[in-house]
Amino acid sequence: MTAYDPDNIFAKILRGELPCEKIYEDEDNFAFMDIMPRGPGHCLVVPRAPIRNILDAGDEVLARLCPAIARVARAAKKGFDADGVTIQQFNEPAGGQVVFHMHVHVIPRFDGVSLGPPASNMEKPEILAENAEKIRKAFG
Repeated sequence: MTAYDPDNIFAKILRGELPCEKIYEDEDNFAFMDIMPRGPGHCLVVPRAPIRNILDAGDEVLARLCPAIARVARAAKKGFDADGVTIQQFNEPAGGQVVFHMHVHVIPRFDGVSLGPPASNMEKPEILAENAEKIRKAFG
């Protein structure tokens, strides 16, 4: 098992050292907008615990993370009036993981609209703020 790097970008976001567009938080989890979205409303849900990926996560962390993912997914679908939601989670470089703090992608989806390429275009901060507000308003 590779050691967790406390200086990864998501750890810095969790500590408040880097800005983000927060959309949800609870005692164990945090959700914010992906700055390089594959579609409108693309956000990330991360556990607060210092865990590299699902291969390192204990059952107790996953049991607390899954309800947060579902809450964010429902709010993202509602906030964007989407037709569906894609949920993705990558593990280790061979599995497509780039940031080594466990995270789950939640992406609102629309019939006939393909996802954009991963990590390709940085979204404008004002668009991220607008999209975050749509999701925040949809929590109920």
